[in-house]
Amino acid sequence: MAELVPEIGPLWQERHQARLAARPRKRAVGTGAKHRLVFVDRLLATLVRLRHGVTHDVLACWFGVDRSTITRAIGEVRPLLAERGCTVNPDVRLRSLADVVNHLGASGTTGIVDGTEIGVRRPAVGRKDRDKFISGKNKQNTVKSMVVTDGEGSVLWCSPARPASCADITHARQLGLVRLLAGEPAVRILTDAGYQGLGAQTGGRVVTPPHRKFKKNAPDWDEEMHERQRKAPSSRRIRVEHGIAHRKNWRALARHLGCREHMSDTIHAVAGLLSHQQTADLTSTRQS
Repeated sequence: MAELVPEIGPLWQERHQARLAARPRKRAVGTGAKHRLVFVDRLLATLVRLRHGVTHDVLACWFGVDRSTITRAIGEVRPLLAERGCTVNPDVRLRSLADVVNHLGASGTTGIVDGTEIGVRRPAVGRKDRDKFISGKNKQNTVKSMVVTDGEGSVLWCSPARPASCADITHARQLGLVRLLAGEPAVRILTDAGYQGLGAQTGGRVVTPPHRKFKKNAPDWDEEMHERQRKAPSSRRIRVEHGIAHRKNWRALARHLGCREHMSDTIHAVAGLLSHQQTADLTSTRQS
């Protein structure tokens, strides 16, 4: 809180004043009723909502305001947290996939990519594209996000949410991963079998598990060799699962029961807060 208030507070105040000045007014800016919920409480309510999934009704009771006030406050603060980006060190923040690729190329770090799904409410009957949210893997209504971590499992970036009917490799292509890796020969990214095919398109920069040589009636020697080749990078690739698990400790990403339109901001806000915490813990460990 001590670090977030001076960073987010001026941005919130600036946008609040811009909204007041952008519409016709009969009273001067700054006059009229004052906020019953000050900015520190707005930020705290947003953090509690993201971390513990507390409903707006409960937060309204805690802070002694109306439910609509909490809803409006979270709607104002959450985009500001989402815009912070993921913290690599106190001076570097990554806000896009291009920033991540440039960082991996400059630092010589191996990246790990994987997709994760978050359960959401089923769209109403008769709504257009209702079946787009049904996951072929989980057989549930979910949204998908691509997560990029470094070799230690620290979150570097999370993609915006999109309906889970999209395949992992298609999602990566739509995000421009192939195009971005074309100009970074030193980048190496580990993925699972869901991204097979990107290795050939990126000149080997994306490393995926090998294909099976025999699909049926494979000899024992081929099974043993395939198992060794498959497990070789798995001990390194598992770190991205740790990063995903840390994200889902935040109840807002365990299962989202609110509006699906806010999922991208929620994902980016949690990723930024989590990466900042991981960086602070790593810095304190090195100093001690």
